[in-house]
Order: sequence, then C-alpha cells, then structure tokens
Amino acid sequence: MSYLLLIFAILVSGCGGQMMVKKDWSVIAHRGASGVLPEHTLAAKAAAHVMNPDYIEQDVVMTQDDELVVMHDIHLDTTTNVKKVFPKRARKDGRYYVIDFTLAELKQLKVSERFHLKSDEKVYPQRFPVFQSAFQIATLSEEIELIQGMNQSRNKNIGLYVEIKAPEFHKKVGKKILKKVVDTLHSYGYKEASDNVYLQCFDFNSIKALNNMTKLKLVQLIGENSWSESSTDYDYLKTSEGVKEMSQVVDGVGPWWSQLTAGGRATNFLKLLQKKGLTIHPYTFRKDQLPKTFSSYEEWIRHFTVDLKVDGVFADFPEETIALKSRL
Repeated sequence: MSYLLLIFAILVSGCGGQMMVKKDWSVIAHRGASGVLPEHTLAAKAAAHVMNPDYIEQDVVMTQDDELVVMHDIHLDTTTNVKKVFPKRARKDGRYYVIDFTLAELKQLKVSERFHLKSDEKVYPQRFPVFQSAFQIATLSEEIELIQGMNQSRNKNIGLYVEIKAPEFHKKVGKKILKKVVDTLHSYGYKEASDNVYLQCFDFNSIKALNNMTKLKLVQLIGENSWSESSTDYDYLKTSEGVKEMSQVVDGVGPWWSQLTAGGRATNFLKLLQKKGLTIHPYTFRKDQLPKTFSSYEEWIRHFTVDLKVDGVFADFPEETIALKSRL
C-alpha cells in the first residue's frame, strides 16, 4: 500500500468509514475585544483586530442630529459619565438617551467599562476598571475607517458585523436609521452579498425592509418575547413556519445560545435552521460568565462548534476563542 493510500485508510477507519472533515467556524469579536477593554471603543476594536477574528461587531444607534454612533444601548448611563457631564438631561424615567444628544455633545463624554445602573458596580468584576483611562464614543464611520485601515496595514480582510439597534424606537421619532446605516455601508464599498459584512437586527419587519434596500447579507437576531427587544414574535420565528419565512429574506440567524441546545443535544429549532441551510451565529460566549452546564469555556465552545456544528460564535474574548478554534 502506498504512503498516501495508507494515510487515507487511517483517516477513513478512524471515523467509522466516513472521511472526517473539520468544520470551519467564524469568531465574531462581540463589541470588539470587550472582555479586555471597554465595549465598542475604538481601542477595543483595534485590540480585537490584532487578535485576528473573522468579524468585528458594531451596534449602531442614532444621535439627535442624525449621526450614527457605535453603542450597544439606546441609553448612555451604564457606559458613560453622562450623569456627571449633563446632569439635567435625563428624561422623566431617569434615563439618558443617545437620541437626545448631538454628536458634539456625545464626544464630551467619557466611556467606561459597563456598570450597573443603580449601584455603579461593574457588571463583570474582573474586567477593565470603571472610568480608568480615556475612551470616547465612536461614530460608525470612524470605526469602519479604523477596520479598513488596519485591514490594509496588516494585510487582513476582517469583516464588519453591524447591528441596527431598536429600529422601532428610532422610527417612532422620525429617525431613518435603516436607510442611514445602509447608505453608510454602501458609501464605504460594502454593497454586495459577497462583501465581507453582515447586517443584523432583532426586528423582523426591519429585516424585511432591509431586504429591499440592500444586497448585503442579512441576519435575523432571535431573542425571547419576555425581553421586549422588539415587537417581533420570536416564539413564532422558532417554529417551522417561522424558519421558512425567515429563510426567504435572510442569509443567517443569530440565536441566543441556549435556544440551540437542550440536555446536550440540538433543539428542534437548530435542526430547522440547519435544514434550511441558514448560517447560524449564536451569542454570547463569555469566559467570565460560564453556564453551570459546562465545566470550562473550552467545553462550552466545543459543544457548539463541534457537536452542534454552528457556523460561528459571538465572543467577548476573541483571542482565547481563536486559540480554541485552532485546537478543536
């Protein structure tokens, strides 16, 4: 037997008569390297870039003067010092909203590691200190230029993963956030489905609208109805009829990770998604927020990428996740 035939025979015999092919999967830097530096700051995005993920995520909200800024929330008071700088600008509910401030005003704020609204204590105790160093809110354009610039200087092709936050909220006050995001991406050369960018949203009506506005790859985020993330009925989207409807307008789905596994096995929802051939990118994998059902971060990642065969994961710690990818 020749050397090559011997290798082939070993591979086949070692996997029950079937050629074992390692499934590739993507690492999406969730809010940048948010486990290392304050989320959605340019520093967190630059740090993520040098870790070499496949994509870096941007959450996008709109300002009073119709600029797009990168922030996870429509509120400012759990990641900035807005209460100190603009103490009289809270609404009646006591919250400070991005949409009530101009970009120039937002640039006066200092961005911090995420903290609890009432206690001011860090959400993730071992992460970057609260209000240490100097970080600012970035615009979507600033972030795109950073990533494109680092792609050029580092000879990489790391993609964007843009989420439009709370489109229903913006629409109610006349803000055309869908069009603004699409126009911005198109202006930076992201126009085709083949371009290295995903555009995602929790609101299914907005996803359907985006499908008529752009050729870019679209992802429907799946939450739980109890979260009140949007008026979308996620229970319906998890049914066979819902998956069929989604498959007609999206390229992929971003489920909460626990929606895909039960008792160590794939849920029916996951099977429906895979049967339709949709790209599956569950969120969010944090090594400092390990579920009780897993003994280690590696076991958690292995279960989803090797056992359940998802197509990628949103991770707060992209460096460690990429290291696991090389071993699993």
